[in-house]
Amino acid sequence: MYWNTEAETLSRSSLDKQQVELLQKTIGRAQQAPYYAELLKKEHITPDSITSLDDLRRIPFITKDDLRDQYPYGFLAVSRDRIVRMHSSSGTSGQPTVIFHTMQDIREWSNLIARCMYMTGVRESDVFQNMTGYGLFTGGLGFHYGAEQLGAMVIPVGAGNTKRQIMLMREFDTSVIHIIPSYALHFIKSLQEAGIDPRREFKLRMAYLGAEPHSDETRKRVEAALGVEAFNSYGLSEMNGPGVAFECTEKNGMHIWEDNFLIELINPKTLEPVKEGEDGEIVFTTLKREGMPLLRYRSKDIAAVITEPCPCGRTHRRISRIKGRTDDMLIVKGVNMYPVQIEKTLMAIPQVGSNYLIQLEHKDFNDHMIVKVEVKGEMFHGDFKELQALRKTITESLRSELLVTPEVDLVEPGTLPLSEGKAVRVIDNRKQWG
Repeated sequence: MYWNTEAETLSRSSLDKQQVELLQKTIGRAQQAPYYAELLKKEHITPDSITSLDDLRRIPFITKDDLRDQYPYGFLAVSRDRIVRMHSSSGTSGQPTVIFHTMQDIREWSNLIARCMYMTGVRESDVFQNMTGYGLFTGGLGFHYGAEQLGAMVIPVGAGNTKRQIMLMREFDTSVIHIIPSYALHFIKSLQEAGIDPRREFKLRMAYLGAEPHSDETRKRVEAALGVEAFNSYGLSEMNGPGVAFECTEKNGMHIWEDNFLIELINPKTLEPVKEGEDGEIVFTTLKREGMPLLRYRSKDIAAVITEPCPCGRTHRRISRIKGRTDDMLIVKGVNMYPVQIEKTLMAIPQVGSNYLIQLEHKDFNDHMIVKVEVKGEMFHGDFKELQALRKTITESLRSELLVTPEVDLVEPGTLPLSEGKAVRVIDNRKQWG
């Protein structure tokens, strides 16, 4: 049941004590980085000055902009000859960010992924097909190394190429997959179009969904279509990548591995801590990283801490499913909403297909939301009244969830653009109006 019984079942007091000790060591390592050497000296922070977790609040927050400003080596805390790997963001919105890893960092990361996979039931006898991107994207290599450490056979196929994915599943009896949710829905649609019943033709039993915020409705759809148990995986490249938090078999929140990460939840506007159980922006501090320790990194991810103990017996706190990001929150007619709310609503409607697109316009001096939804092909070949009724159902469901009435445009399968990477769900044409 446990990959590391002692580490996963520490008492709360023992975890808190361990975190203080690890934080002190992290401060000592961070002092070796050019950025932190100056910052910590200015704030009069040394390892000895940290006596409780409350002292963490003396340290200023950092953001992705700070990582960009210090590109490439401003946060590096060891000599460059100790670095064995780097990962980088795409840099599509400006200067990329980079994260550096020592060999020990890679070992710790791999151990966390192995812990996650073992927790959900993966064993040496499993065949793990990694259907996400490799390279600078952390998802592929993160799961790859963790699965190998656990002892499973790894098929490093990468993203896309659906026909090849199917062939490998058939020929090598794939039992576990790692896949981006939007591609999972596309993959399911491809199987249906090809007349392939995965329950009969594959030996799949488990799927890991990650890299994109997604709803529980999407998870249930994947489980029903593939005949698998699907688990939510959470990570961010600044904290390694996948393996930061993971669902156990209870599927009620994701355990944050608190022997590696210290978390805070703050109000993103006031920067003050939120009350226990309330939604807030997750702030991370690494506790074991050597190459590039980060203190109080603002993730922009919104979640809540689940306070009640988990029946699985693990004592590491859980966070809720990620509810959105501070930078993808939409404000439409003064109402705050997140794309995942729209996904949740759409995926609960059986006639809805695998793809949707949110388009925002500025029309007659007002916000205008158009939700384009792919629906099952047979809807376009039957009674037109059924299509009208479905549009009304979707519109009313979205209005109930969002408190804003969108225009719903139903389209045939395959109409909306697809991506092998993270799906583009929102096009905001209002930006040209300032």
